[in-house]
Amino acid sequence: MGASGGSPGARDGGTGAAEGARAAHEGILRRQSARESAARTYARALPIVPVRARGLTIEGADGRRYLDCLSGAGTLALGHNHPVVLEAIRKVLDSGAPLHVLDLATPVKDAFTTELFRTLPPRFAERARVQFCGPAGTDAVEAALKLVRAATGRTGTLAFTGAYHGMTAGALEASGGAGDVRVARLPYPQDYRCPFGIGGDQGAELSARWTESLLDDTKSGVPLPAGMILEPVQGEGGVIPAPDAWTRRMREITAARSIPLIVDEVQTGVGRTGTFWAVEHSGITPDVMVLSKAIGGSLPLAVIVYRDDLDVWQPGAHAGTFRGNQLAMAAGTATLAHVRENGLAERAATVGARMLTQLRGLASEFPCVGDVRGRGLMIGLEFVDPEGQPSLVPDGPRPAAPGLAAAVQRECLRRGLIVELGGRRSSVVRLLPPLTISDEQTSAVLDRLADAVRAVAHADPRPGSDGARGVDPPR
Repeated sequence: MGASGGSPGARDGGTGAAEGARAAHEGILRRQSARESAARTYARALPIVPVRARGLTIEGADGRRYLDCLSGAGTLALGHNHPVVLEAIRKVLDSGAPLHVLDLATPVKDAFTTELFRTLPPRFAERARVQFCGPAGTDAVEAALKLVRAATGRTGTLAFTGAYHGMTAGALEASGGAGDVRVARLPYPQDYRCPFGIGGDQGAELSARWTESLLDDTKSGVPLPAGMILEPVQGEGGVIPAPDAWTRRMREITAARSIPLIVDEVQTGVGRTGTFWAVEHSGITPDVMVLSKAIGGSLPLAVIVYRDDLDVWQPGAHAGTFRGNQLAMAAGTATLAHVRENGLAERAATVGARMLTQLRGLASEFPCVGDVRGRGLMIGLEFVDPEGQPSLVPDGPRPAAPGLAAAVQRECLRRGLIVELGGRRSSVVRLLPPLTISDEQTSAVLDRLADAVRAVAHADPRPGSDGARGVDPPR
């Protein structure tokens, strides 16, 4: 018979296989819920069981396929299981090289460090030292804070509202959601919800002046700190890019007062924002850069790179059993080189600009999309209550609508699209697609997201265009 036919037995077998896959999928999710900590996060909003993945595409245990615009929270610069990454890992495994080496020198580490320094801004690289930390970005943040305290003999830290630097104690203190803190909190500039109700260049200038006043006023209650830590684009804070002129002002302010400037590039690095490192947009040379996520090529790796005169560590002052992850270094070297050699940062700038343009058209159609912003392939849509009273100023932004954002995320998932939520009240739908996303895939992502927004805005949630399974994404 034709391709659409087949015997009843074959059809029954296909139905049985599908039912078995769904049962296995549901069983795994039930066991996860019963066994795992209540601290789990992504699993709550994304009830999928990935079993295969390649590039932008994930296949679940139930047979559904998704376009993944979460990318391991920005970790997968090249998408899932990129051939250059798999080949680099296989090469180490097949070589017989040790996989666990603490902080000993190895050819794999030497290659990673060489490639990393090749990608760094030249003025920074020429005087840089690298510290391998524990496998997570939050440990690298801890190391950076410890380093500047040791180098300056001071203890305080300057950080910014909306910041996110990790989940360990010191990193949380520097993050916007901290409770008891030893950190002076500064206003982070933004156009849409400017803390001064002004936005634009003038709002950023007021933020800079506030910082100067806090540091120079002898009665501010803020002594000269050990360092300042900032994100060039706040990710978890709601995808808020820092203005380049403001970033340069922060560099001037800190340099004039001998305050080390720490730039957290955990999520913005390796081409994500349209330059290899986000500091390249403003042209500043920081004192410390915190790197993780994409530098490990999908495997756990975190480092700090810093100016050589800050290198006052005593042996063992910051260590970690798993700071010598050879597979991550090999995967990271392959990723860094592939992004550099193939101009993927420039590609991210081009594709990101296209996505922002189309999404702003969506915002003009639906008042519930209050703002669309981003840089490169780090994009956010803030959802608001279009009937709510404006905040801050009479013509200011409407109240955040986390319920609408969550509904859009659910509708995206029904249509085979994985997105993340962020922002002050989890009201921002975030897109972090891999830098390898094709034009066809970009169109598919935009179409599915637009369809989800329409469904929510019209209060008429609909399944994907081919029913429960969604549409197979372009490969």
